[in-house]
Amino acid sequence: MGKTIAIANQKGGVGKTTTAINLASALAILEKKVLLIDSDPQANATSGIGIQESEYDVDIYDCLVSDMDLSEVVLETKIKSLYVVPSSINLVGAEIELVTLEQREHILRKKLAKIKDDYDYIIIDCLPSLGLITINALCAADSVIIPVQCEIFSLEGLGKLKNTIAMVKENLNPDLEIEGLVMSMFDKRLRMANMVVNEVRSMVSDRVFETIIHRNSKIGEAPSFGQPVILYDADSKGTINFLNLAYEFLKNNDDPTYMKLSQLLGNEAS
Repeated sequence: MGKTIAIANQKGGVGKTTTAINLASALAILEKKVLLIDSDPQANATSGIGIQESEYDVDIYDCLVSDMDLSEVVLETKIKSLYVVPSSINLVGAEIELVTLEQREHILRKKLAKIKDDYDYIIIDCLPSLGLITINALCAADSVIIPVQCEIFSLEGLGKLKNTIAMVKENLNPDLEIEGLVMSMFDKRLRMANMVVNEVRSMVSDRVFETIIHRNSKIGEAPSFGQPVILYDADSKGTINFLNLAYEFLKNNDDPTYMKLSQLLGNEAS
């Protein structure tokens, strides 16, 4: 059975979509069958992986508010083992439409149950809020990866997000765990960035990935070309960062593929 991971943080601009696209792509490059679910109405994960709105007529919105199955909206991507459930601006209305439905927090979980065995990993890119769509993602997920931007304001919302995850775990999804926090947009030249990393690691020392995602121009440029950074520039610092994150993720999940990646990265994976 595939493992479902939500990439969540109610603060915008912290690297959720970047993490979702590039972690999913790194796992797929390693021949893991991966499904990327875009649950943000901005649809940046969809376009960032190379799928344009003109290429599909239905998306995750149609699945959440109707009897349509997720399998009916899954699209192939440029990476052989990577698939995507696209999003669109229509998803904005789903928050209101779901309110009147029974078991509204568990709709995505029920939809996913039908296809979960078809994938090794399912990654859900969440929108920057703690509304009903994000709650659906947390209820459907086995674990959560939390990107944390290396700026002081990122610390302020971290406690609120952890409380929300704890509430979901207590009341809606008892199996939900925190996979880990990923420090993103790190600039080693800034004393504040180093301070935030140290502060987060002191707060949740056992839940922070060792891998840090640095500020890198290639990571920023890649979505403009509809590509993950690993396709846009395989030798970039951004690619190495996300391959290291995939290595840590696989190792933490006792997936033997991490040994293959370790050989590929050499000393970079240590």
